Amino acid sequence: MIVKNDIPGWRLEKHLIEGKAGPWGLLLPKAICCVAMAVLAFMLLSHQNPRIAQAQSTGPKTIDVFIVSNIHVDKTAANATAARKEALTEGEQIAFDTLLRRLTLHRDYQRLPHFKDEETSGYIRDFGVTNEKNSPVRYLADLTYRFKSNEIRGLLRDYEIPFAETPSKPVLLLPVYQVAGAMSLWDEPNPWRAAWNKRLKLDGLVPLIFAKGDLTDISLIGAELAVKGDKQRLLAIAKRYGVATVMVAQGDLVSTAKGLPGLRISVDHYSQGSSTRTLNFDLISIVGEGIDDLLLRGATDVALRIEDQWKSDNILQFEQVAVLAATLPIGNLKDWVEAKQRLSKVAVISRTDLVLLSRNEVRLNVHYIGDPNQLTLALAQADIMLVEKEGNWVLRLHQAQNSETRK
Repeated sequence: MIVKNDIPGWRLEKHLIEGKAGPWGLLLPKAICCVAMAVLAFMLLSHQNPRIAQAQSTGPKTIDVFIVSNIHVDKTAANATAARKEALTEGEQIAFDTLLRRLTLHRDYQRLPHFKDEETSGYIRDFGVTNEKNSPVRYLADLTYRFKSNEIRGLLRDYEIPFAETPSKPVLLLPVYQVAGAMSLWDEPNPWRAAWNKRLKLDGLVPLIFAKGDLTDISLIGAELAVKGDKQRLLAIAKRYGVATVMVAQGDLVSTAKGLPGLRISVDHYSQGSSTRTLNFDLISIVGEGIDDLLLRGATDVALRIEDQWKSDNILQFEQVAVLAATLPIGNLKDWVEAKQRLSKVAVISRTDLVLLSRNEVRLNVHYIGDPNQLTLALAQADIMLVEKEGNWVLRLHQAQNSETRK
């Protein structure tokens, strides 16, 4: 028997509440409607109070790509007020340029817009100040800017500049240096490792971390085993630093036919038991460039190429829209709340529609832009695995790895 209700588009029967929501209709057992309402209430409360959401989350630490931090300013002017004004104006412009470069490919940097100070301010939601110091004529501070995400997206689309928003999980990079057949990773000197420490930090979408090089690291893996791709050793050091991906960047110092120093670079990518050579190229020193400068240029070039490879794989394709019906196994209410929070942080997902909620599973329609491979890659960064099982898509929550130490 159907009972009349006041919710348009819904049908209430003895044991079910049914509606329509995309590829799957919505089907909820009445016995768990109270659970669904509790989920909704909890999520509304969490949305209003970010501290609650943060305290409840056990997933990976999410990165807001529209926040630019650690902008150091130091300005001197006729008085403290003028110095502060100049510092904040300069900080805004640095943060704005940093954000646009973070989201876009290196080849498009020359096409990025450059605005006057008042135009840049219109894209800033708010900002924070720490380590503030001043004198009668000088102002110093560290600034953090939070940008308006929709306005930044609209700006880049207006300029027809492709961009990505999905941040990669941290990647552990091991720089192996070879000269005259001798390899070094932890040994000193290792000018290739020193070059990576000196290079310009990109503040992009791929956070690179580096091992400490202490006795524990030395005992886990050496240069030869890193180059050979010893899976057990690479897994051991990855586990220590709480990462799923290790890159071995090998820099071989060679001499060209003209007697000029050259650098032969290869980068191997190790993740989840698989290995791929992602980069392989040579650099030749230019006039007046010493070996240290050549190595520094090589490290910067590799970092830019790693960034561009990641961004190319995750460029937002707004013209390609799709819906994926998926099942999420859950053990309790907390699992669904956690999944909802993680899904909300995935850039390629425009929205999710709840279709069915039961004690052991959730069915939902995931609306996303791009292709399924991009969706799978973006979900993996939020520790959500998307797998196909018996012709159906299944989402599985994966607990983030804990590092013994993180540099």
